[in-house]
Amino acid sequence: MAVHTSSAAEAAAPTTRERILSEALNLFAQSGYGGASMRELARRVGIRESSLYNHFPGKAAILEAIVSEHGPASSASRLEEPRYKQLARQPAAFCRQFALDLVEQWSDPREHQFQKVITAERNRVPGIRAKFADHFYAREQSMMTDYFRGFALAGLISTTDPRETARLFAAGLIYIRLEHYVMGAAPSPRPKVIEAIDRYLSFFLSLIAADNDDGNKKRKTKGENRGKAAPD
Repeated sequence: MAVHTSSAAEAAAPTTRERILSEALNLFAQSGYGGASMRELARRVGIRESSLYNHFPGKAAILEAIVSEHGPASSASRLEEPRYKQLARQPAAFCRQFALDLVEQWSDPREHQFQKVITAERNRVPGIRAKFADHFYAREQSMMTDYFRGFALAGLISTTDPRETARLFAAGLIYIRLEHYVMGAAPSPRPKVIEAIDRYLSFFLSLIAADNDDGNKKRKTKGENRGKAAPD
């Protein structure tokens, strides 16, 4: 039994690469990319400085890896998971799941560190701005657009432009994040954030609700009566 427990613990333990990225995120957030040294990073990880180069060719590569695995990159990766693909015909469930996953991400202290690092460093390190934009504007946006296009083609939502619908969905969530996690002195309590999410989702889903036969009939009847005299 002890052997199995040990094996499970070893399997769950972070790899050296994961420890490097975790400590690098802490260090970059505290000291800035320019003020962080490979020597200090190695000390925090508990390995020799030379051993860092067995995993990354340099400090810029470490920052690029952080960008590739946090923030928008992690959101895009979630969209590829089976649990999301199972919601490809359930727009309301898809939107709610995506929003709730973002709440979990926003509540993670590592996400706060990542935002601090990327805001300060993406214009200073060659390639970082482009990589960040690629993950945020290209990969995630493209995948979100594909989901909303699928909803529209299946007649589950009403929209003339799936890309702009996806952007509208994301924009509302970004505003909620600013209001409850960024602009205040402290993050809002989770129930208050969920309340804001639910209110926004109810409004957004009403905007893109698919037309039904009853709705079409009512609109048609109303239109046919325009210009006609009311019955006596």
